[in-house]
Amino acid sequence: MSALCLAGGGEVLRVATLAFTLVWTHTIEHTAWEEDWRVEPAALVLVEARIKGTGAGMEPPDDARFDGTWWRWMPGLSVPAVTLRRAPEAGDWRLCVEGACRPIGEILPPAADPVTLKPCP
Repeated sequence: MSALCLAGGGEVLRVATLAFTLVWTHTIEHTAWEEDWRVEPAALVLVEARIKGTGAGMEPPDDARFDGTWWRWMPGLSVPAVTLRRAPEAGDWRLCVEGACRPIGEILPPAADPVTLKPCP
């Protein structure tokens, strides 16, 4: 089974999952943003992105569709890793697996910055 590895603060954590969601609040607009990712053997694939509003640096692309709550689109981006930067004033990233969400600071050391997500070898 594929697994997601989270690395930060000198620790590496393996999460047995084929998919996860990253959740955060935009620092300026204070608007919810979510991304659904799929874990593949050599890449993370961004399956869907969604935001609850628009504004400073968070305009949805032309192919985004509004469902009454979220602007949704399917980027189809494939990357070897995702690097998250953390700042107290921005609030923490949340990692959701099978509907259960936890702040990154509860998974890795609270001061871990940056945090890297990638498929486990």
